[in-house]
Amino acid sequence: MEEIAAGPLLSLINTPADLKKLNKTQLQQVCNELRQFIIDCVSIHGGHFGASLGVVELTVALHYVLNTPDDQLVWDVGHQAYGHKILTGRRSVFHTNRKYGGISGFPKRSESEYDAFGVGHSSTSISAALGMAIASKYKGETSRQHVAVIGDGAMTAGLPFEALNHAGVSNSNVIIILNDNNMSIDPNVGALKEYLTDITTSHTYNKFRDDVWKLLGKLPAADFQKIGSKIEAGIKGMVSKSSNLFEALGLRYFGPVDGHNVLKLVETIDHLKDIPGPKLLHIKTVKGKGYDLAEKDQTLWHAPGTFDKITGKINKKIVTTPEPPKYQDVFGHTIIELAEKNPMIMGITPAMPSGCSLKYMMEQMPDRAFDVGIAEQHAVTVSAGLATQGMKVFCNIYSSFMQRGYDMVVHDVAIQKLPVIFCLDRAGLVGDDGPTHHGAYDIPFMRCIPNMIVSAPMNEAELRNLMYTAQLDENTLPFVIRYPRGQGVMPEWRTPMEKIEIGKGRVIREGQDIAILTIGHPGNFAVNACNTLEAEGLQPALYDMRFAKPLDEQLLHEIANRFSKIITVEDGTIVGGFGSAVLEFMAANNYTPEVKILGIPDRIVEHGKPEELHKECGYDADAIADAVREMMNVDKFSAVTV
Repeated sequence: MEEIAAGPLLSLINTPADLKKLNKTQLQQVCNELRQFIIDCVSIHGGHFGASLGVVELTVALHYVLNTPDDQLVWDVGHQAYGHKILTGRRSVFHTNRKYGGISGFPKRSESEYDAFGVGHSSTSISAALGMAIASKYKGETSRQHVAVIGDGAMTAGLPFEALNHAGVSNSNVIIILNDNNMSIDPNVGALKEYLTDITTSHTYNKFRDDVWKLLGKLPAADFQKIGSKIEAGIKGMVSKSSNLFEALGLRYFGPVDGHNVLKLVETIDHLKDIPGPKLLHIKTVKGKGYDLAEKDQTLWHAPGTFDKITGKINKKIVTTPEPPKYQDVFGHTIIELAEKNPMIMGITPAMPSGCSLKYMMEQMPDRAFDVGIAEQHAVTVSAGLATQGMKVFCNIYSSFMQRGYDMVVHDVAIQKLPVIFCLDRAGLVGDDGPTHHGAYDIPFMRCIPNMIVSAPMNEAELRNLMYTAQLDENTLPFVIRYPRGQGVMPEWRTPMEKIEIGKGRVIREGQDIAILTIGHPGNFAVNACNTLEAEGLQPALYDMRFAKPLDEQLLHEIANRFSKIITVEDGTIVGGFGSAVLEFMAANNYTPEVKILGIPDRIVEHGKPEELHKECGYDADAIADAVREMMNVDKFSAVTV
């Protein structure tokens, strides 16, 4: 991987201290060079794209004005933070971004002192920055700044409003910058979008804003402080109702400000530093700013992969033969097939209609499929509400995002035995997004809940069958279907759907001496391992168990009576997962086979391609074959016992 060349000014900037050496008149050139560097690097190496382009000017302004890292700067989600990383000493290694062994695609505390808070999921910035501000206030660090940069997509979650509610009464020195680009990955939804638009277009409010900023420019900070409260009290009744939300929560609201005017941002942030207490600066930006195609199709260019930066042609793999689809697309098309036959089916997703492919149903059946914004808790409970009225709800949430809605799964779904169908996309090791996005924990945290069915398909046909089974009237319990990111294994995947008996596994391959028990997509790794072992004269039995809960106890009794050596394979954490469930069964029934569990180890797994991470974690085809040889005490290159 070759380092990308930087422009003449950017090449001189290795820390924010270098940036501060420049004259303000040079900042626009720095912005131009930084934006071009991001385009050059992402076009060759891939990664997130549009979000960081939209905050180039803000990034430069923040590091020019603030005294980072002493001043604490928190980036929400982290998609926005590429420019931040480049300006804080990581330009020379930025080409390793999201690569195995390279730097993270998100801010990460262990990576840099400038990354004040690790992120990946959305909506955490205000809470984190407020916590830092409260600590600084307690320690008497009165001059220290604490800044949260949150996209308006992240504001559709509940956590930011909880934080705003606290910030307004904390009297802590925190600046909240609302980056209003009307986007998360897909376009924003909900009343908040309309609210921010109302602020932006309010002529009365904008005239007030302009007058205030003119006044700020003429008065010394001390004088402004003396009369500021009187100004606020006198004119709140004159401005648009839209200005009241943040102010009613106790924050001083400033904006909207052009987020692509770097000099205005420098001036504004510099003024805000001198105003004590919680403030919110509302800036207007364009996601993908500076790259025309990214501005026009912001969803496509959120993370387009590699592309030709001149023509804008996104590099696609040349396909000469039919390929298996992505699991998410199998879900997206299958739910429509089911919904066409069952009028009670509805679909819910928290801000991932493209990622989980519910967008197809939203386009064809807009009254039956809903994007509720970045609000997993709401997604779960609104699904529960629908289920009380007899609806068959497919609630599609990324596995790692499901963690945010866990209380509602227990309190609102499981306790009430409501048959919500949770389709957990991105289960297992997701790859380049790394530890914040790995779907490692859903088997343990779902199977420990009473009244819960937990399943995973080995292939596309099994996914369709599980979806079909889950929506049948005879199923009266919550039903989890977890599946990985990426392609399946069946080019011809549109198979007739069949009912699967809940809690029943299946025999994939008869064998002897040792049994391999798998759940989900890693069963395909085990098939490949068995093919390799068969050529060496070994014949392990292979079972696709399908369900982590309820387990197929009849099949497990048969296996325990036939085999003294068992290997379990899963793409979830070893602690508390499917393998643990098998061991619990063995212990409860006084079986004593030798059992080896393969899966995600009890540590944080970093980013990399899924195949790289499967190998690292020891459950790819080679690792499964090695585990069989080890347990059978057989050398890899010989079928004879050593």
